[in-house]
Amino acid sequence: MEAAFRGEKLFPQKSGLLLAAVYGNSLPFASSPTYCRIMHVIDRQIAYHGHYKLSQLQVQDGPNVLRRERFEPGKAVAALVYHTGTQQYVLTRQYRIGPEDEIVELAAGMIDGDEEPQAAIRREIHEELGYEVDRLELITRMLPSPGTSAEVITVFYAEVSQQSGQGGGLAEENEKIEAVLFRAEELWQAAFEDAKTIIAVQWARLREAPQ
Repeated sequence: MEAAFRGEKLFPQKSGLLLAAVYGNSLPFASSPTYCRIMHVIDRQIAYHGHYKLSQLQVQDGPNVLRRERFEPGKAVAALVYHTGTQQYVLTRQYRIGPEDEIVELAAGMIDGDEEPQAAIRREIHEELGYEVDRLELITRMLPSPGTSAEVITVFYAEVSQQSGQGGGLAEENEKIEAVLFRAEELWQAAFEDAKTIIAVQWARLREAPQ
């Protein structure tokens, strides 16, 4: 079990190291050496392929085979945009079909084909806000809903200063996007419901906190 606690078997990448650091040799599921390892996908079929894709999976779980549906929207990018001239954060407001309402969130969009995340977020910031990006910094790569979705979002911090377009999104994609400006203290007090936005704002707040 020692190797499992180091994340070599039970946990992908460094999550095992993190949990071992927190729990030591008292992991809450340490009595089950096969935790997570016996589950794997044995078959997948496309159930629906429209604007997004839905796959139906068969998952081997020991002697049992489970049927699960997985939402597969693709890979996405998002950025917390900061205008270095006005010293304001620039977010977006648009209608989203998930909550069936307008929400304020980071500039974001899908990666096209083999496009690199850095190129994709530069494109999205220009399409949605009209800015050229002066500097990019990676915040994190996140799985917003790993229990049901294969979506991966790469989240950046982006500094801008020059606006070369009108923004607002692409008419051919029926986008109607409004820029929303925040001073730092306003951003810290704002209430957001979108997960990637909450993560990026917290990252920025900790970054600006006195050491």
